[in-house]
Amino acid sequence: MEELILIAKGAEADLLLDPDWNGVKALIKRRGEKRYRHPELDREIRRQRTIHEASIIHRAKGAGVPTPVIYQVDPDDATIVMEFVEGERVRDIVECLPGEERRRLFKVIGVMAGRLHRASIIHGDLTTSNIINTAEGPVFVDFGLGEVSSETEKRGVDLNLMHRMLTSTHFRHTEELFAAFEKGYRESLGEEAEEALERMEEISRRGRYIERE
Repeated sequence: MEELILIAKGAEADLLLDPDWNGVKALIKRRGEKRYRHPELDREIRRQRTIHEASIIHRAKGAGVPTPVIYQVDPDDATIVMEFVEGERVRDIVECLPGEERRRLFKVIGVMAGRLHRASIIHGDLTTSNIINTAEGPVFVDFGLGEVSSETEKRGVDLNLMHRMLTSTHFRHTEELFAAFEKGYRESLGEEAEEALERMEEISRRGRYIERE
């Protein structure tokens, strides 16, 4: 049995690579104990969040959004075992891609974001760090902050997160990439897209006002 490899240590969960989980390379997401919470409450919170995240991933896949295949869910151990997605984070490759390929990729990402919202799924952390570019196209990962909602405000927050990521990390290409994203998002979500994009602008203005204060 090969040793698990710690890939990332987050505030809520650790990500571990199992090179040979039942013959496949797998990613294990494990929510660790929080000592500041009562043990029984902590166990129930971790249990429910694990079930919830697995459910959101399953729902997203059903909506036509590529997500990791889930191999096993153990609510009592607060663990999800899922496919290790082979590819590169979109965040890491934007600068390396030719212009046309960048725009094509972000249009597809916009289409997928629209599918999520059409299925009443809020990603919760919709950034280029949580999208893996594979040979078959982008795969959405990390639904730990996801929820089921069709509220315009929450859709706007999702979109604002993506726009802020582009502005802060990919600032040289923000305009072209978000334009491509918007095109795909509108095609996918239809009339409801306009309301969500308008709310994104409003949320962005609120943020700028708070910063000035």
